[in-house]
Order: sequence, then structure tokens, then C-alpha cells
Amino acid sequence: MPRVTEVDLHTMPIERYADIAPSGVVERIQALAAQLADKIDGRVVWHVNSTAAGGGVAEMLPALLGYCRGLQINTRWLVISGDTEFFRVTKRLHHALHGENGDGMPLDARAREIYEATLQDNAPELLALVRPGDIAILHDPQTIGLAPMLEEHGVRVIWRCHIGRATPTPEATAAWEFLAPYLAHVTEYVFSRSEYVPEALDHGKSKVLPPSIDAFTPKNQALKDNQVLTILVHMGVLFGPMPGLPDFEFLRSDGSCGRVDRYADIIRCGPSSGNTTPLVTQVSRWDPLKGQIGLMEGFARWLDRGKENGAELILAGPSVSGIADDPESADTFREVFLAWCNLPHEQRSRVHLVMLPMVDVEENGAMVNALQRHSAVLVQHSVQEGFGLTVTEAMWKARPVIATRVGGIQDQITDRENGLLLDGPADPEAFAAALDNLFEDPAFAASLGAAAQETVRSRYLETRSLLDHLELLLSHC
Repeated sequence: MPRVTEVDLHTMPIERYADIAPSGVVERIQALAAQLADKIDGRVVWHVNSTAAGGGVAEMLPALLGYCRGLQINTRWLVISGDTEFFRVTKRLHHALHGENGDGMPLDARAREIYEATLQDNAPELLALVRPGDIAILHDPQTIGLAPMLEEHGVRVIWRCHIGRATPTPEATAAWEFLAPYLAHVTEYVFSRSEYVPEALDHGKSKVLPPSIDAFTPKNQALKDNQVLTILVHMGVLFGPMPGLPDFEFLRSDGSCGRVDRYADIIRCGPSSGNTTPLVTQVSRWDPLKGQIGLMEGFARWLDRGKENGAELILAGPSVSGIADDPESADTFREVFLAWCNLPHEQRSRVHLVMLPMVDVEENGAMVNALQRHSAVLVQHSVQEGFGLTVTEAMWKARPVIATRVGGIQDQITDRENGLLLDGPADPEAFAAALDNLFEDPAFAASLGAAAQETVRSRYLETRSLLDHLELLLSHC
């Protein structure tokens, strides 16, 4: 069985951004791409990660690489594989780089043996594809162990780390020590925030490139009201009736027409939400760092205040069987479910746990899009966060966002200007007060949503990320 899988990519035209990107950006991208095409001279740019579906990296790569292909840059995407033991080690590293203990698994010689053996199993197929002189961009801890083998093969290696924390902790230090032998074989490091670059790394070899979103993916493209209502009624999030002209369709990345056919798995106590019920929604992985249990507690506190307006809370995430590199998702969902069960009956009836199918990633994106566009308030209640693409996606929908002041979220949101920031996820009263602010002052909520969308337009659309990427590649040619 092959251990390395190549992901099919669609070619996408950057010209589609002419009407929504800042003035002159598309032309600058085209000029940089022409320079790169002259310099790259037959070489391939490879991106390597550990999953094609679920999580920020898998969200970012199809658009970034699709536009590169549209600009005649030969770029390809490979996904490594591993067993449960390997992904337990890498999930432990993920938590540790955030300064968290995770499952407490020691990052010892046995963990290193599991990690290196898995990557050595992937290496033969990888090295049969990647040629000397190519550029390989490795994403996150799962793949950095490939760097020594790629360097020896004559490949220029860039490592892109999408996670981290601003201040060192024993956990984070242990993770960086575990990764240090592989990092020595990297030409350049790319981080989402300057605060995430550890002191032990050569800062002269480090770049800071925040992530971005593509406005034209199924998750972010404009949807009409009847599309939103049709999709949500079909999924089971809202009860009917369907709109007079139901529309199940969305535009796929390759330009073809897609249709939402599958249903969501929903745990609820009582009926589906009505189509006029205000929804407070968080969309994220089932991960202890995403703070779903604390969010339920904050929503319950808001209900207890007696000012509520009939709003209901949606906690949405991927099907727990749909994310190959996240062995904790089922356990985390179970913990969220048990916390939901412990809510008083009346509060429990106002909270819905939604698992979205991952069989068709673009169909999943259309479901998320409809859910975000219908919601009155969008939330990201993270305990730790590398950057927070779900926040960027929420802001693009012009909805008011409540989020915790952690990681890259605080780079995107300025409190009371384009969203509301909570000082931490452990203050249910603060979350309840934030909901009051938004529901009691609709004009204020609308102004935050409009400012949020403009922030994304100017700073976090794919055009900016593509400029950064092209400049990075030019520096390695």
C-alpha cells in the first residue's frame, strides 16, 4: 500500500480577484509569477503535509497551489501517512508547541523511534518523486523529520510552522528540543507570527507569513439566501419548509457545479432550530484547545442572566472519523457530549452538537459557509490558537465575531473595532456580557461585522498570501 499520496489540484485564475482585491495587487502577482517562471527552470515546488482534509493547512493549500498553477508555476501536493502511534506522537508535539500537556505522552526515545520510523517508511516514495534541485515546503511537526533525507537528496527544504506560543514553557521547550535535529537541515523557517519563532532558531533564516483565505472556495464564496436556507434545512440544522425555489448547489473549485446531498449528524434535545432563531455558532475541530466545553458554560451563563432572546448555540465540527491525523477527535467529542449531557434540560435543549460529513471536502465547505452566513454571532473560544483561519472565515462573512485573545486571533481582531475579544476562555460571565453587547445593540453588531469583512479584504485574502509565497520562492531560485 502506498504511504505517500498526491492530491489532485485544480488550476485557478488569479484574475477572478480583480474586483475584490486591493488595487494593483493582481498585476503585481502576475509580474512576480513571470519572474519566478523564468528562474525556476523546470523545477517543481512540493508541499508536504499529513492530511488532505481537515485543519488549516489542508484548507489553505488547494487555493494557494491552484493559483500558482494558474500562473504557470509547477507546484504539487503530497500527503504522508502514518499509524495511530505516529499521529499520537505528532498530536503530542502539536499540544506541546502550544505549551499544553496533551495526553502527557513522554517525548522520549520511544516517541522519536515511532516518529522517525514512520517518516523513513514514507521517504522512498517521496524521494522517487522529488528530484534534486526541487523545493520542498514541509508543513508542521508531522513532516519536518523528512528534512535530513530531502537535504541529502539535493532538495532545498523550507519548513512552515503554523502553530506556536509567544512565551516559552517546559512543554514547548521539550517539543523544540525534540524537533531540533531535523530543523538543522532546513534552509528557511516560515511562521504565522513573529512571537512564535523560538530563540533557539536562527532568526535570520525565519520569515513571518500569516495565513489567508480564498474568497472563492465553497466555504467562502457568496451564497444567496435561498441557498443558505436550502442547505441548512437539508442538513437538519433548521426545520422546514424549504424556500419556494430550493437551491442545493454551490460552485466547486474547478468551476463545476456541486450539490449538497449529505446530512449532518446532529445531537440535540428537542426540535431543530427555526429559521428565524438567532444562532450563536462555533465551527472548529473537536480538539481540547478549541474550548467547546467552556463555550457551552458561557452560553449557559448567558441563559441564566434572563436577557436572552431565544438564541441557540451550535457547536459544529467534522465527523470524528473524517480527520486522519487527529486521533484525539473522538475522545474530545465524547467529552463535549458528556458536558452537554450534564447541562440542565432547558439549557441542553438550546445547544446542538453538529458533526459535518468529510467524504466530500467541498460539500463540507458549502455546509460550513451556509451555517456561518445564517448565524447571528460567530465564536472562536480557543484556549490556544496558532493563527485562527476559522476566525478569518467568520470575519469574511460580515458577522460579528467573539473570540479569545490568544495566538493569531489577536492579530486579526481589534476589540470593539472589528469584533469582540475575551481575555481568556475561562470566564463565562465575560462571554455572556459579550453576547448581551451584540444582541442588545444590533447596529453595533452590524458595524463590527462590516469592519471584520473589510479587515479580511485588506489583509487576509489569498492575493496577499500568494504575493508572500511567490516572493519566498523567488528567494530560493
